[in-house]
Amino acid sequence: MPLHHFTPTHYYNTHSSHQPVLHIQPGDSVITTTVDAMGQDERGEKVTVGPNPQTGPFFVEGAEPGDTLVVHLDRLTPNRPVGWSNQMLAPNVVDPWYVPRLPWEVDRQDAEWRVDVAAETASLVEPLGKLGNFTLPIRPMVGCFGVAPYGNQAISTMTSGQHGGNMDYRGFVAGVTAYFPVFVPGALFSLGDGHALQGDGEMSGSGIEISFEAQFTVELRKGKRSSWPRGENADYIFTCGNARPLDQAVQHATTEMMLWLQDDYGLNAREANLVVGYCVEYDLGNMFDPAYTMVCKIPKRFLP
Repeated sequence: MPLHHFTPTHYYNTHSSHQPVLHIQPGDSVITTTVDAMGQDERGEKVTVGPNPQTGPFFVEGAEPGDTLVVHLDRLTPNRPVGWSNQMLAPNVVDPWYVPRLPWEVDRQDAEWRVDVAAETASLVEPLGKLGNFTLPIRPMVGCFGVAPYGNQAISTMTSGQHGGNMDYRGFVAGVTAYFPVFVPGALFSLGDGHALQGDGEMSGSGIEISFEAQFTVELRKGKRSSWPRGENADYIFTCGNARPLDQAVQHATTEMMLWLQDDYGLNAREANLVVGYCVEYDLGNMFDPAYTMVCKIPKRFLP
């Protein structure tokens, strides 16, 4: 399979029908880099503006509206030793009466983290009280990626929708396969917003933000229509609903799972209802940005 090495020279802050940076074929792999959420590269230099600058878009030959783009996340590797994060939870994730008790004094101050890829850890650079040099295992994930939306829209990389976008789901790690509906010729896939680590919901409005070296491989499911992003790992299939309020995101994700079970796994309506009703698990993706993300998961061991 052809392997392309692509060095970005510019970035986009919307998912749209931008001029593609590279044409690739189904089965091709790409090695490239991404900048962090505020546009800093592997040297820590600010080379573009935020939020969530995207590398790409990549034109996938043969992709047409009504197809599904398959993206294998082969490798997601932080490529600099320091990341940053917010230090305060978003006010919308706590009760209103608690909002004044949030640490507003650090609202605009970033915490710095020393990221050791070899040791697979991230540690606070400056010790913090009883936490000291708080050290956590890293789990690199891509926060924002997807395809060009339908109708010649330009959708900010701050939010998400049927095209993907800023879903901030910590399950999008190396080894996962993502599926996106194709809305425009070539699909126009792009990616960015790498996190060395993030908790569910991105409750503080950031992960440990860092630049990446990334490798992905694309394929096509011709004539296979989907409506919302999907994903698959060794143990689960999952679907992503992106909307606000949160119940609407749940509805999108659950409906997409029902369709997947019936269209691809051959379950009838009653069978699919039983599987989802008694085997489903839900993960919270983004609960900070304009659209929330809910992930509907089914363990593969329960599938025919």
